[in-house]
Amino acid sequence: MSKLRIEEISAFEVLDSRGNPTVASEVRLSDNSSSIAYVPSGASTGKYEALEIRDEDETRFLGRGVSKAVNLINKEIKELLTGLDPLDQSNIDTILCKADGTDNKSNLGANSILAVSLANLRASAESRNLPLYEHINLIYKDLFEVEEKPTLPIPMMNILNGGVHADNKIDFQEFMIQPSGFNSFKSSLQCGVEIFHQLKEQLKQRKLNTSVGDEGGFAPQLKSAEEALDLILQAIDVSGYKAGSQVFICLDCASSELFDEEKYLLEGVEKSFNSAEMIRYLETLRSKYPISSIEDGLDEEDWDGWKVLTERLGSSTQLVGDDIFATNTNRIKKGIKQNIANSVLVKINQIGTISEVMEAVNLSKENSYKTVVSHRSGETEDTSIADIAIGLCSGQIKAGAPSRTDRVAKYNRMLILEEKFNIPFSS
Repeated sequence: MSKLRIEEISAFEVLDSRGNPTVASEVRLSDNSSSIAYVPSGASTGKYEALEIRDEDETRFLGRGVSKAVNLINKEIKELLTGLDPLDQSNIDTILCKADGTDNKSNLGANSILAVSLANLRASAESRNLPLYEHINLIYKDLFEVEEKPTLPIPMMNILNGGVHADNKIDFQEFMIQPSGFNSFKSSLQCGVEIFHQLKEQLKQRKLNTSVGDEGGFAPQLKSAEEALDLILQAIDVSGYKAGSQVFICLDCASSELFDEEKYLLEGVEKSFNSAEMIRYLETLRSKYPISSIEDGLDEEDWDGWKVLTERLGSSTQLVGDDIFATNTNRIKKGIKQNIANSVLVKINQIGTISEVMEAVNLSKENSYKTVVSHRSGETEDTSIADIAIGLCSGQIKAGAPSRTDRVAKYNRMLILEEKFNIPFSS
């Protein structure tokens, strides 16, 4: 136990990238080290995610205010943690979870808990005079007795939006590019940026909208996944890169948003699929396009379908569980036992504490599941997920398009860390 102590905890109601209220928290330590953390928020949220606390007062921010969460931090959580050793992150997080006492953080709120957990992590790194990623890596290695050196993740860049992230008819939520055929993060990012700008030119030539969605990707009025994929392939080609070797395409189907009474409703193409038909449709797309990863190909409750999907595509394609796993070790264990998916999406606000994020990543890796650290559609200027991806050696990160400062801030953080500390790239 160190002599360092938590001296002060405070919270603030701030705004996320959609202009909705979110929580920020500042933790100050006895050596005057301090840091502020901001909490993201999702639009496409699964039913098994840890719960945010919102005011539900329609006279403020259309009911989306977070003054209740702020007050919980300034009173209950502050009283719980003041005087404790901030370097014992696991203990801090355990106390927060026990004080909440629920499986889904519904008493104190995942937004309240995460704000403090993350602020404590950041302040502790400041106190140790370490880059955040290195502090995270040291905690991770100590907790799980692993020897993994920090690595920069391969970006999965959302360049075209659909679903609930855009006002168009495209059913799938994200069309991403993964520039994996490069030997540095800088080169990988350059590839993604050039394709992003070339896609904009392709859209202009077709007189299609070049406005962007929540995560910075373009949101043209297209109808089908095939239309979107064809445009992306052309942008890759015109940019001078090779699809299928240097650059791959990744999908986030967000199928829980499409599922209604045993059917997947794809309104953009005016079709409805049962589970078997949805799997065949994904197989068809996979056979026609250089798709390396499919996220949430099926609904969060369609366990039988997921098993079939994994049997059919799991050997050739990264199948990422987001809503079905919810960064929750109990659900990840169930998926592992049933041989469902082969990769886990890691969202820090989906579970609520940094220690639980580390547990989810470690469990996944122990069972040969890949991990993808992810942003949310409602982001902030906080760049912590960049350091988390590096420190936990996740290998992949979803941080959005190279557009909108809330997304670009994460990429800039990784660019600087690569050059400053010569961190190896995950390719």
